[in-house]
Amino acid sequence: MSFLPLIIQLASGALGGNAAAKLLKGSSLGTIGNSIAGIAGGGIGGQVLSMLGMGATAAAAGGGLGVSSILSSVLGGGIGGGIVMAVIGMVKKAMAKKA
Repeated sequence: MSFLPLIIQLASGALGGNAAAKLLKGSSLGTIGNSIAGIAGGGIGGQVLSMLGMGATAAAAGGGLGVSSILSSVLGGGIGGGIVMAVIGMVKKAMAKKA
């Protein structure tokens, strides 16, 4: 069992969370908050792709970790991280308006 795809997904999730925060300035959770939300989203995004048979974890289980599986880890983690950070940021922003 290879942990490299998971590490790539988590790292790219952190980057995706911070990138999404730059795009959605009003929804930022701070650098650490963006990174934590991104890491969680990166792990979730990578696992969702894996369950759909498109992720690097599925490819690694099959015996190979090629360029395409690494790219799918980066994309899945980055997109998942950005989405989770954006959702949490929007919820935080909506709760701040009500308070």
